[in-house]
Amino acid sequence: MTTPTIELKPTSSPLSDADREAILASPGFGRHFTDHMVIIKWTDGRGWHDGQLVPYGPLSMDPATNVLHYAQEIFEGLKAYRQPDGTVATFRPEMNAKRFQSSARRLGMPELPVETFIEACDLLVQQDEAWVPSHGGEESLYLRPFMIATEIGLGVRPANEYLFIVIASPAGAYFAGGVKPVSIWLSEDRVRAVPGGVGDAKTGGNYAASLLAQAEAAAKGCDQVAYLDAVEHKWVEELGGMNLYFVYGAASDQKPKIVTPTLTGSLLAGITRDSLLSVARDLGYESEEARVSIDQWRRDSENGTLTEVFACGTAAVITPVGTVKSKSTEWQQSEGKPGEVTLKLREALLDIQRGVSEDKHGWMHRLG
Repeated sequence: MTTPTIELKPTSSPLSDADREAILASPGFGRHFTDHMVIIKWTDGRGWHDGQLVPYGPLSMDPATNVLHYAQEIFEGLKAYRQPDGTVATFRPEMNAKRFQSSARRLGMPELPVETFIEACDLLVQQDEAWVPSHGGEESLYLRPFMIATEIGLGVRPANEYLFIVIASPAGAYFAGGVKPVSIWLSEDRVRAVPGGVGDAKTGGNYAASLLAQAEAAAKGCDQVAYLDAVEHKWVEELGGMNLYFVYGAASDQKPKIVTPTLTGSLLAGITRDSLLSVARDLGYESEEARVSIDQWRRDSENGTLTEVFACGTAAVITPVGTVKSKSTEWQQSEGKPGEVTLKLREALLDIQRGVSEDKHGWMHRLG
């Protein structure tokens, strides 16, 4: 794989300090973007080339551009955090880079070298470092690397031209109201992905397929939708954009155990999901991957052995689950309150990301 250089062409008119600080005071999620972006081209026979850091701005596309018709597109999401000494660090970017390569392989797209992925993210953060929030809490600079097919033509085959881009957006809490349990609608009629499909790739089509079920969840008064497996319609997989965790034994004398659904090829291998398996062990909890049925979820919640449930992902970090609804039943998890284990895991992970506790796993990638 070729490793292109990235030429710096920064804007001569960045947003003013006053306007930027006004945005950082209440950034929301995905509403505002920094002054720059990184672009790298790929062409069949030439490989990766023409890497540039340029002012953030619109893309010009022909109506017959491949991605608009056949959805050859992948993306990632990772965060940069301000550290106590004022420096900036990103969380496990090499994991995002490797997953980006895996998604590219599944979509028939070229693989971007891991070092180029990380360099592109580093250069953008370094150029737009003033956009990294300094307020503490869970504020961060969210990075969105993505790749699209840019060949012009309607032939149904992998494209021969692609564009890799990284943009950045300051981010506050993903859910309004902070650490507040979300309500879940259990989708029994629709599936997110199937074995042998693209469920383990981070591609926009998976999210497009979840939007109708998400709208149905909202109509039922729920915040998120949970999916079951596509074959037996009994095994819990994940939410529309987050992995799930189940906490056992937190209300008893036994050591708490956290369980996340086993990766089956039809759900995304979340980086936050992977990190929490280690963080749980650091805190003295047991952690494992296992299949969890919807009947088991309801039964164990009602008999008290399942004490907490939470969702996790890069954007939301960790969010407790409260009410669960379906067409035929409804139950409340943890009396609709955030659980102790959930909150401890959340704080422990954020402390690593914010640089206020020891990074014993070497997850933080410090910039300059």
